[in-house]
Amino acid sequence: MITDVYSRKIVGYHLANHLQTTATIEALQMAISTLPEHHSSLIHHSDRGTQYCSNEYVEVLKNYNINISMTQQGDPLENPIAERVNGIIKEEYLNDYQVENLQQAKELLNTVIKLYNNERPHMSIGNLTPNQVHQTNMKTEKLWKNYYVKNPIIVNQ
Repeated sequence: MITDVYSRKIVGYHLANHLQTTATIEALQMAISTLPEHHSSLIHHSDRGTQYCSNEYVEVLKNYNINISMTQQGDPLENPIAERVNGIIKEEYLNDYQVENLQQAKELLNTVIKLYNNERPHMSIGNLTPNQVHQTNMKTEKLWKNYYVKNPIIVNQ
Protein backbone atom coordinates (compact mmCIF):
# COMPACT_ATOMS: atom_id res chain seq x y z
CA MET A 1 0.00 0.00 0.00
CA ILE A 2 1.11 3.54 -0.71
CA THR A 3 -0.30 6.21 1.56
CA ASP A 4 -0.36 9.97 1.13
CA VAL A 5 1.15 11.09 4.44
CA TYR A 6 -0.66 14.43 4.47
CA SER A 7 -4.19 13.07 4.02
CA ARG A 8 -3.63 9.45 5.22
CA LYS A 9 -5.36 8.30 2.03
CA ILE A 10 -4.26 4.98 0.54
CA VAL A 11 -3.52 6.08 -3.02
CA GLY A 12 -1.99 2.89 -4.37
CA TYR A 13 -2.21 -0.77 -3.50
CA HIS A 14 -1.82 -4.19 -5.01
CA LEU A 15 -2.29 -7.63 -3.53
CA ALA A 16 -0.21 -10.54 -4.80
CA ASN A 17 0.82 -13.97 -3.63
CA HIS A 18 4.52 -13.05 -3.87
CA LEU A 19 6.91 -10.27 -2.79
CA GLN A 20 8.35 -9.57 -6.21
CA THR A 21 8.96 -6.05 -7.44
CA THR A 22 6.22 -6.28 -10.08
CA ALA A 23 3.52 -6.15 -7.38
CA THR A 24 4.98 -3.09 -5.68
CA ILE A 25 5.35 -1.36 -9.04
CA GLU A 26 1.62 -1.99 -9.67
CA ALA A 27 0.81 -0.20 -6.39
CA LEU A 28 3.21 2.61 -7.27
CA GLN A 29 1.70 3.05 -10.74
CA MET A 30 -1.78 3.25 -9.19
CA ALA A 31 -0.56 5.95 -6.80
CA ILE A 32 1.16 7.88 -9.58
CA SER A 33 -2.01 7.78 -11.70
CA THR A 34 -3.81 9.76 -8.96
CA LEU A 35 -1.29 12.61 -9.01
CA PRO A 36 -2.19 15.99 -10.44
CA GLU A 37 -0.36 16.81 -13.66
CA HIS A 38 1.86 19.43 -12.06
CA HIS A 39 3.17 17.71 -8.97
CA SER A 40 6.53 18.51 -7.49
CA SER A 41 8.60 17.79 -4.43
CA LEU A 42 7.17 14.34 -3.82
CA ILE A 43 9.01 12.01 -1.48
CA HIS A 44 8.53 8.24 -1.49
CA HIS A 45 9.41 6.83 1.93
CA SER A 46 9.73 3.11 2.55
CA ASP A 47 11.59 0.51 4.51
CA ARG A 48 14.58 -1.17 2.92
CA GLY A 49 12.69 -4.12 1.46
CA THR A 50 14.34 -5.56 -1.63
CA GLN A 51 11.35 -4.68 -3.79
CA TYR A 52 11.70 -0.96 -2.90
CA CYS A 53 15.47 -1.01 -3.45
CA SER A 54 15.25 -2.82 -6.78
CA ASN A 55 16.52 -1.11 -9.91
CA GLU A 56 13.07 -1.39 -11.55
CA TYR A 57 11.22 0.27 -8.66
CA VAL A 58 13.80 3.02 -8.24
CA GLU A 59 13.71 3.66 -11.99
CA VAL A 60 9.94 4.32 -11.88
CA LEU A 61 10.45 6.78 -9.02
CA LYS A 62 13.23 8.56 -10.92
CA ASN A 63 11.15 8.71 -14.12
CA TYR A 64 8.54 10.73 -12.21
CA ASN A 65 11.13 12.85 -10.36
CA ILE A 66 10.02 11.43 -7.02
CA ASN A 67 12.63 11.73 -4.28
CA ILE A 68 13.57 8.55 -2.45
CA SER A 69 13.70 8.21 1.33
CA MET A 70 14.31 4.97 3.22
CA THR A 71 14.52 3.97 6.86
CA GLN A 72 18.03 3.90 8.29
CA GLN A 73 17.87 0.95 10.68
CA GLY A 74 14.72 -0.90 9.60
CA ASP A 75 13.04 0.36 12.78
CA PRO A 76 9.22 0.37 12.34
CA LEU A 77 9.15 3.67 14.24
CA GLU A 78 10.97 5.24 11.29
CA ASN A 79 7.93 4.54 9.11
CA PRO A 80 5.03 5.15 11.51
CA ILE A 81 2.40 6.16 8.95
CA ALA A 82 2.78 2.90 7.02
CA GLU A 83 2.81 0.85 10.21
CA ARG A 84 -0.32 2.61 11.50
CA VAL A 85 -2.25 2.25 8.23
CA ASN A 86 -1.30 -1.42 7.94
CA GLY A 87 -2.44 -1.98 11.52
CA ILE A 88 -5.76 -0.23 10.96
CA ILE A 89 -6.49 -2.23 7.80
CA LYS A 90 -5.58 -5.55 9.44
CA GLU A 91 -7.04 -5.04 12.92
CA GLU A 92 -10.15 -2.96 12.22
CA TYR A 93 -11.20 -4.44 8.88
CA LEU A 94 -9.61 -7.72 7.87
CA ASN A 95 -9.55 -9.77 11.07
CA ASP A 96 -13.22 -10.67 10.83
CA TYR A 97 -13.10 -12.20 7.34
CA GLN A 98 -12.17 -15.59 5.96
CA VAL A 99 -11.04 -15.66 2.34
CA GLU A 100 -10.66 -18.76 0.23
CA ASN A 101 -8.47 -17.49 -2.60
CA LEU A 102 -6.51 -14.55 -3.97
CA GLN A 103 -9.47 -13.20 -5.96
CA GLN A 104 -11.66 -13.01 -2.84
CA ALA A 105 -8.80 -11.33 -0.99
CA LYS A 106 -8.43 -8.71 -3.74
CA GLU A 107 -12.17 -7.98 -3.73
CA LEU A 108 -12.18 -7.65 0.06
CA LEU A 109 -9.14 -5.37 0.01
CA ASN A 110 -10.80 -3.10 -2.59
CA THR A 111 -13.88 -2.80 -0.37
CA VAL A 112 -11.86 -2.24 2.80
CA ILE A 113 -9.69 0.48 1.27
CA LYS A 114 -12.78 2.31 -0.01
CA LEU A 115 -14.24 2.20 3.50
CA TYR A 116 -10.96 3.34 5.05
CA ASN A 117 -10.49 6.23 2.60
CA ASN A 118 -14.09 7.43 2.59
CA GLU A 119 -15.58 6.64 5.99
CA ARG A 120 -12.95 6.29 8.70
CA PRO A 121 -12.12 9.58 10.46
CA HIS A 122 -8.62 10.12 11.87
CA MET A 123 -7.66 12.18 14.89
CA SER A 124 -4.37 13.02 13.12
CA ILE A 125 -6.32 14.94 10.45
CA GLY A 126 -8.94 16.68 12.59
CA ASN A 127 -11.42 13.77 12.66
CA LEU A 128 -11.92 14.00 8.91
CA THR A 129 -11.67 11.10 6.49
CA PRO A 130 -8.59 10.67 4.32
CA ASN A 131 -10.60 11.38 1.18
CA GLN A 132 -12.02 14.63 2.59
CA VAL A 133 -8.53 15.94 3.27
CA HIS A 134 -7.05 14.56 0.05
CA GLN A 135 -9.71 16.11 -2.21
CA THR A 136 -9.71 19.52 -0.58
CA ASN A 137 -6.07 19.76 0.54
CA MET A 138 -7.41 21.48 3.64
CA LYS A 139 -5.19 22.20 6.60
CA THR A 140 -6.17 20.12 9.60
CA GLU A 141 -5.43 20.18 13.29
CA LYS A 142 -3.98 17.11 14.99
CA LEU A 143 -6.15 16.05 17.89
CA TRP A 144 -3.47 13.89 19.56
CA LYS A 145 0.08 14.26 20.83
CA ASN A 146 3.05 12.14 19.78
CA TYR A 147 5.14 11.08 22.77
CA TYR A 148 7.77 9.23 20.74
CA VAL A 149 11.27 10.64 21.13
CA LYS A 150 13.45 9.90 18.11
CA ASN A 151 16.91 8.55 18.75
CA PRO A 152 19.36 11.37 17.86
CA ILE A 153 22.07 9.01 16.55
CA ILE A 154 23.17 10.07 13.07
CA VAL A 155 24.24 7.24 10.78
CA ASN A 156 27.14 7.68 8.32
CA GLN A 157 28.34 11.06 9.55
